[in-house]
Amino acid sequence: MLNRSTSRTMRLSAAGSIAAIAALAFTGCSGSGSGSDKVGVALIVKTTTNPYFVAMEDAAKADAAKAGVNLTLAAGKQDGDVGTQVQAIEASIARGDKGILITPNGPGVQNEIDKARKAGLFVIALDTVPTPPSSVDITFATDNFTAGEDIGKWAAAQLDGKSADIAMLDLFNTQVVSVDLNRDQGFLKGMGITVPDSKKNGSEAKSGNYTGGKGGSYTIAGHQPTNGDAADGRTAMETILAKDPNVNVVYTINEPAAYGAYQALKAAGKDKSTILVSIDGGCTGVGQVKSGIIGATSQQYPSKMAALGMEAIVKLAKTGAKPKTSAGLDFYNTGSRLVTQTPVSGVTSITPDQATKICWGK
Repeated sequence: MLNRSTSRTMRLSAAGSIAAIAALAFTGCSGSGSGSDKVGVALIVKTTTNPYFVAMEDAAKADAAKAGVNLTLAAGKQDGDVGTQVQAIEASIARGDKGILITPNGPGVQNEIDKARKAGLFVIALDTVPTPPSSVDITFATDNFTAGEDIGKWAAAQLDGKSADIAMLDLFNTQVVSVDLNRDQGFLKGMGITVPDSKKNGSEAKSGNYTGGKGGSYTIAGHQPTNGDAADGRTAMETILAKDPNVNVVYTINEPAAYGAYQALKAAGKDKSTILVSIDGGCTGVGQVKSGIIGATSQQYPSKMAALGMEAIVKLAKTGAKPKTSAGLDFYNTGSRLVTQTPVSGVTSITPDQATKICWGK
């Protein structure tokens, strides 16, 4: 389990500084094996079916243009698609790129990341901290445990001492990735539910007492994978409801999964009586908080991750100096904020109107 510190919201570094660094570092240098003076960088995201990763790509393209970077984009067909990411890493090595920015689709890409670093490429992870964290030069990511903890605390406060029947809509059940573990387990900690095994989801007692808010009894209705997808989120919610129609709290890995869960809850006539929480903070999700579909979401900042990653690749290529991780963490925390229309004591939050000004995926 990673050491963690309280999440802080940090401002995006100016893109102009990236361009200045690139101009100093790479004037007259060879490019990506094509005779170009531009620096070659590959951005490999999990999938472009999620607007979160589209926002990351858009930020990277804008920063690459300003920095004189030759950017190649690649994406998995869906969250968890290891094969496409492996091929993209191999292609980056073959091109002679200076570096790779990647949101890794799990441990299946680790061997290729190792090959890239041995070939002299700088590899920076975005969004998802790999295992071990030292397998890349640095990771720029949300403190997903803190983001999960915030929505857990909020949900516990909303219960006001009532019994909780909790559905856990995770990312996967076939592989282990840090973002999945940390959000799930952070939420449970925020609820005041003990997680005995930090290396896997579902190790918590299936029933007992939660200590968050006013405290009360809880039952875990089940864990189901969503692949971070709306359709799969709906299927996961339907599966749990078929086994336990008394669900009144739903944790979701991200906002597409949350919307799928909402559709299932609405079809079952439970959308008004169920506390639904998530993590992402995209413009669509923020709108869903404002309209009452999602009760609270932890907003994260993918554009900032991409911009900082691009800046770091340039600095690494120039000096070999790695950027520093955040205090108490083994990654650089790009921050998160709880977004809700119903603030609770003990959790700092912003309103949907405030979040709309800084959301992504517009």
